[in-house]
Amino acid sequence: MTPTDSLTPNSREPDPRDPAPLDPSATPGSSGIVLAPRFGVPLGVIALGLAALTLRPWWSGAIWLGASVAVFGLFLLLQTSLLRLEFGSDALLVWRQQSLLRRFPYAAWLGWTLFWPGLPVLFYFREQRSIHLLPVLFDAATLRQQLEQHVSLPTAMEPPDSPSDL
Repeated sequence: MTPTDSLTPNSREPDPRDPAPLDPSATPGSSGIVLAPRFGVPLGVIALGLAALTLRPWWSGAIWLGASVAVFGLFLLLQTSLLRLEFGSDALLVWRQQSLLRRFPYAAWLGWTLFWPGLPVLFYFREQRSIHLLPVLFDAATLRQQLEQHVSLPTAMEPPDSPSDL
């Protein structure tokens, strides 16, 4: 019998790249700043879906477009009420109510950007092995402030100088 045979199906082995594995006893806000939810993006998406319904006299597909966009907005509204981002001392933590879903150690980050500075609606960040694009469902000003404080990387992704740099 190997040591991993005794693991339960719901347990998780520590990732050697992650300096601090998930702590099941932790709660949101116990190790850092939790971003406040902002409902602007989901409500804007719902409004776009409803506005698309006004195209119905000119286009019969407007009902399906409007309904699809509005349902997506409702999904974002649900996620806004359930999910929280917390900036810990060494990682960005993603919470669903009281359950820690994921850690993103700052040491693995290659870059980040908030799209459309005047009206930030998308948050992009890249780790060494993955890319993440999230809707801004939380306070964008605090997000930018915490990113600048915890991740000392340039916010703009620079294009490669030449095709050989790819």
